[in-house]
Amino acid sequence: MAHSVASETADRGSALYVYLSAVVAATSGLLFGFDIAVINGAIIYLREQLHLTEVQTEVAASALLFGCIFGASAAGWLSDRFGRRRVLMISAVLFAVSAFGAALPRTLEEFIVARFIGGLAIGAASVLAPLYIAEVAPARNRGQLVAMNQMAIVSGILLAYLVNWGLSFVGAAGWRWMFGAAAAPSIAFFVALFFVPESPRWLVENSRSAEALAVLTKVNGASTGARELRQIEDAVAVETGSMAELLQPGLRRPFWIAVSLAILQQVTGINTVLFYGSVIFKEQVGSHSESSAIFANVIVGLVNFLVTIVAMGVIDRLGRRFLLMFSSGVMALCQVALGAAFLLHPPPSWLVLTAMLFCVAAFAIGLGPGFWVLLAEIFPTRIRGRAMSIATICLWGACTLLTMTFLTLVNLMSATGAFSIYAGMCVLTFFIVWRWVPETKGRSLEEIERSWGR
Repeated sequence: MAHSVASETADRGSALYVYLSAVVAATSGLLFGFDIAVINGAIIYLREQLHLTEVQTEVAASALLFGCIFGASAAGWLSDRFGRRRVLMISAVLFAVSAFGAALPRTLEEFIVARFIGGLAIGAASVLAPLYIAEVAPARNRGQLVAMNQMAIVSGILLAYLVNWGLSFVGAAGWRWMFGAAAAPSIAFFVALFFVPESPRWLVENSRSAEALAVLTKVNGASTGARELRQIEDAVAVETGSMAELLQPGLRRPFWIAVSLAILQQVTGINTVLFYGSVIFKEQVGSHSESSAIFANVIVGLVNFLVTIVAMGVIDRLGRRFLLMFSSGVMALCQVALGAAFLLHPPPSWLVLTAMLFCVAAFAIGLGPGFWVLLAEIFPTRIRGRAMSIATICLWGACTLLTMTFLTLVNLMSATGAFSIYAGMCVLTFFIVWRWVPETKGRSLEEIERSWGR
C-alpha cells in the first residue's frame, strides 16, 4: 500500500517545483501590470508639471505601448533561438533600466525613451511568461498556472494603484517615486530566474532531450514524463518551424483565432479604465482632488485582483470558451451602462464607478486570463514562440491605438459615443468566440495540435 502511494506520488511529479517555476515566470507579469498601471495616477501630475496638451498626454501614456510592440516582435524569435529563460532575464534588466529612467526625466522626451524601454520588457514578458508556463506545466492544471501570470499582472496593477494613492499625499514630486518603485522587484526577478529550468519543449527542439526529460520527470513523474517526452519529440519531428506554417490548413484557424482575440481583447475598451481612470474621475466625473480620483482606481484594482483569483479557480473546470463568452457579454452591458451614465450632467460618480467595477470584473474572469491561456495552448511547439509574438504584436498595436485615441475620441464623439463603440466590440468578441473558438481544457498541447488537422 505504502509502495503504491509512493509510486503514485512520484508519477505525478513535484507540484512545488511546478508552482515555483510558474511563480518566478509570473513575476514578469507583476512588473508588466505595475508598469502598465502606474501611469494612471502619475499622468495627472505629469500633465501639470510638464504642461502637456491632450495629444502630448496620449503620447506620454502610449510610449510604453510602442515599446511593447517592438518587444513582442523580437521575443518569439529570440526565445526560439536562445531559450525562454534567457530572454526573460533580458526583460528583467530592461524593467530595471526603465524604472530608474522614468523616475528621473527632465523633459517629456526623456520620459518617453525610458517608458519605451519598459515597453520592450513588457512586450517580451507578455509573450514569454505564459508561453514558458504552458510549456512547463502539466495538462491537468495548465490553465490555472498560466492564469497565475494574469494574477500577477492584476497584482501589479493593484500595487501600482496603491503606490500611486500613497504617494499622492507627497505632492507633485511623488510621481517620480511612483515609477522608481519598480526597480527592486525587477532586480529580484532577474536573480530568481537563475533558479528555474529552461522549457522542456525548447530543450527538445535544441537536441537536449536528456535535460528535457529531467524537467518533465520533476513535473509529471517518471512514467508520464517519459511519455510526454516521446510526444514532444514526435511533434517536433514533423514541424518545420517556418512562419509560412501558420498559413497551412492545419494552423490557419488557430492563427486567425489568436490574432482576432488579441485585437478584440483590447478594443473592448478595458484599458480606458486602466490607463485613464484617474483622468475620467477627475475631469469627466469631477472628483475634487487627485487623491480621491486615484483612490477610485484602488477600488478598481482590488476588484480586478479578487476576481482574477476566482478565475484561477474555475478556468480548468468551466473552460476557456465559456468564460470568454461570459466575459465579453457582461462587458458589453457595462460599456452601455458607462455610456448611459455620461448622458447625465454631471454623470453620477457612483454609477460610473459601479459600471467600471463590473466591467473590470468581467474582464478579469474571462478575457484577461482566458486569452493568454488559449494563446499559449493552440500552437505547435516549434512555432509557438513566433506565433505568440505575432498575436501579441497585434494585441499591443490595438492597445496603442486605443490609448492614443481615447481622449481625442471623447472630444469628438463624447464619452457616451466612445463607450458605445467599445460595447459593439464586446458583442463582436462574443460572437467570434461562440462561433469559432474550441474548448482546450484538460488536453495536452500535442492533443490540441493534432485536433486542428481534423
